[in-house]
Amino acid sequence: MLTDTIAAISTPIGEGAIGIVRMSGSDSFKIIDQLFRAKSEKSTWEDKKFKYGYIFDEDRLIDEVMVVKMHAPNTYTRESIVEINCHGGAVPLREILRLCLKNGARLADRGEFTKRAFLNGRIDLAQAESIMDLIQSKTDRGFDIAIQQLEGNLSKKINHIRHALVQLMARVEVGIDYPEEDIEEITYQEIQNDLQRTSKILDDLLKTSRTGKIVREGLKTVIIGKPNVGKSSLMNALLKDARAIVTDIPGTTRDVIEEFLSINGIPIKLVDTAGIRETEDIVEKMGVEKSKSYFNTADLIIFMLNGSEQLTEEDHVLIDKVKGRPAIILVNKSDLEQNIEIDYIKKQFESHQIIYTSMSKDIGVEAIENAIQYMIDEGGTTSTQSEMVSNARHIALIEKSQLHVNEAIKATINRLPYDFIEVDVKEAIELLGFITGDSVSSDLMNEIFGQFCLGK
Repeated sequence: MLTDTIAAISTPIGEGAIGIVRMSGSDSFKIIDQLFRAKSEKSTWEDKKFKYGYIFDEDRLIDEVMVVKMHAPNTYTRESIVEINCHGGAVPLREILRLCLKNGARLADRGEFTKRAFLNGRIDLAQAESIMDLIQSKTDRGFDIAIQQLEGNLSKKINHIRHALVQLMARVEVGIDYPEEDIEEITYQEIQNDLQRTSKILDDLLKTSRTGKIVREGLKTVIIGKPNVGKSSLMNALLKDARAIVTDIPGTTRDVIEEFLSINGIPIKLVDTAGIRETEDIVEKMGVEKSKSYFNTADLIIFMLNGSEQLTEEDHVLIDKVKGRPAIILVNKSDLEQNIEIDYIKKQFESHQIIYTSMSKDIGVEAIENAIQYMIDEGGTTSTQSEMVSNARHIALIEKSQLHVNEAIKATINRLPYDFIEVDVKEAIELLGFITGDSVSSDLMNEIFGQFCLGK
């Protein structure tokens, strides 16, 4: 119910200098007036100005606080909002929230403050989702994309496309209402031209999606190779930290190790796997199975080979697995005498980059970072960050919308009745509306805002 007043703790639970309890709704001011006593009785409430005082539970002092009142509609939710800044321990936050609920507020659902901002027309659905991206961004580049989308740049692009399709519908309806031959031929060509322009715009957006999704979610990069080839040393070198244990004993890494790092603003989810091999050791076998699972879902594979040894049966098995996958091939231990069949490797990986490395001598790490960057930007886009599509839900909707636009193009080329064109154009308009929230169901809203934290 949008008529009730909600409350929640808006800062992470734990010890800190400051914690915030937030209320939104028509009774927010009434509730805080029952709980708050100003240090100075002469001080008056001013919109968006802090007031210093204390929170009381009847005559029991709860905490020393700073309180701000924000008058509707110029607030985050477009409702009256109160924020209580107290000491950041779990007890004062819990006690103040308890008093807000005791005096008439309801505990907010996950993401309900942002949901109210959407329902009250302050932001659209794409902007609401960008708030979560903003909170969860792991790099400056991801943050920049999220802030641009929060400003509404992607929404403007989507709304522009929808507006063009709505205008196109007018031509379709003319063709339906006035099917004379001369008008029909002109209208068919105009519709086809407009649809092709729209399809091109959607295609340009989708070209940004690979990089955008990586910036948002991170590039899942899996290091594979037989045991003791140098995988853990590589992970430590990329992280610039001794995260993984390194020994000369094969099979030291029994489980996968996951870490995030940033390469030129791109979040990389780096996974060091247990060496993929046949083993009777139960613990190592579990690690190997887990490694295979990560390998199958990786965005990028770093395949390490030992340049000082001839290829083994284990190497050949991995070579067959890696071929055809996005991968960087490393020939490690290049500082030692080389015995690997390098011509065979080059033939197997003609379209892949091969880098010679020595983890013990710190050779090739920068080249690996550059190769990862190149693979991220391969076939990249000249689009600005504000036009980049990074949300998987948005990408799927744009793809479906483009399919319907392309079906409508086929209908115009084949001069099918206008009703066929109309169905696909309407479907494309509705699908794009699911991005901005112009077309939205309660189930979709609950799913999206349910991913938010309490208090946001």
